[in-house]
Amino acid sequence: MIFYISGILLILIGMYAVLTKKNIIKIIIGLSIVDSGINLLLIAIGYVNDGTAPIFSNETLKAVDMVDPVPQALVLTAIVIGLGVTAVALALVIRLYDHHKTLNINKIRKLKW
Repeated sequence: MIFYISGILLILIGMYAVLTKKNIIKIIIGLSIVDSGINLLLIAIGYVNDGTAPIFSNETLKAVDMVDPVPQALVLTAIVIGLGVTAVALALVIRLYDHHKTLNINKIRKLKW
């Protein structure tokens, strides 16, 4: 239960940062926090109390509670994709700062017009 609450709390904190901050770096950090919250929530969904690894052998063919490996595989993939997206976003922010000399999103929007 604590993992569900922690995941939802991380998502809400990240969304607060994305919606209220004006600095692009802080917005990217907020998106990273949202990503971590979603990963924690996915792992919490796949968790089974007193579960075993989904490996069968000749001795353990009886029905027991097994942990679902699919959410774990999805989270591993999501971590790699999130890292790539964060790296590309930070590279774009560096180029944006070199060109406009500001990271304030309101000033950058005004430069468009």
